[in-house]
Amino acid sequence: MVSPHVAVIGAGSIGRRHAGNLDALGAKVSHIGWREFDATAFAARTDLDAVVIATATQIRLPLIALCAQMGLPFYVEKPLTWSLEELAAIHAAAAPVAECSMVGFMMRYHPALVALGQEDLSDIYAFAFEIGHDVRQWRPNWRFDDSYAAQPEGGGVLLDLSHEVDIAQTLFPGLALQAVDSLGHAEFPGVDFATTLQLAAPGGPVGSVSMDYLSPVFIRRARLRGISRNVEIDFLKPSVSYITSEGVETRDYPFERNDMFLGAMGDFLKLVTDGPEAKISPQAPLLRQCLPTDHLVAEAWGKRAFQGDIDQDMG
Repeated sequence: MVSPHVAVIGAGSIGRRHAGNLDALGAKVSHIGWREFDATAFAARTDLDAVVIATATQIRLPLIALCAQMGLPFYVEKPLTWSLEELAAIHAAAAPVAECSMVGFMMRYHPALVALGQEDLSDIYAFAFEIGHDVRQWRPNWRFDDSYAAQPEGGGVLLDLSHEVDIAQTLFPGLALQAVDSLGHAEFPGVDFATTLQLAAPGGPVGSVSMDYLSPVFIRRARLRGISRNVEIDFLKPSVSYITSEGVETRDYPFERNDMFLGAMGDFLKLVTDGPEAKISPQAPLLRQCLPTDHLVAEAWGKRAFQGDIDQDMG
């Protein structure tokens, strides 16, 4: 079988990661920085089998439309958009290649989440998902105010850390938005630095998804409350603890973070080479299957209620 030829658009850290992983998985890679991207020249290419879109959130619809016009399946970084109107336009434009396209919700390949997804969670009546870390500590020689995250449209913690919304929606399908409360920053109008979503599914469960740029230590955890047990998840360790009246059972799931990216990209390559009937992971974030998450994220972004500003030096 001839190795697929994949264009990666976007030269930031995530674009470089995807290009490296595609190379490691045996694909031929053309890596193109957004600043060097020429849509006319790209549209004339006949040597490509697929595209990875690793640009900022503000640049999604025209690239997706171009991929569809060229008949190229795409893997697009999350979230698709902050606009419900644009979300509808993206799905309409992507229709010709939607069955073999994916969204970059790579946390679906986290071993703890995979294990939970195989369990019966029907007794869970409440949940809380939480992620927080100091945005200034992300990468060396990096400034928040120079990043996509600082943009009033396409930035902010809700869009940036939307994996947690997808985790909640994956485990408890049908979640609907009840409220969105955010904290902002006086120097970055319209950018949320801490956001909590209140969610509920018909008939339960109810719960929250919280994310922030403020925590002095990195946290990524969840708490599930059930009739017969409580479940505590530490996605960073990672481990899952089952707490009952008889005691605590903890299961560890050691892995490397890049394993999630490799798992997602491996499934994408299978779709590219084998088509919609490819044997991929049941949790694979197919474009159409991610619509409930993408819709929830965009709806929440539009309904953020800013309750005040935080006082933090972003230098």
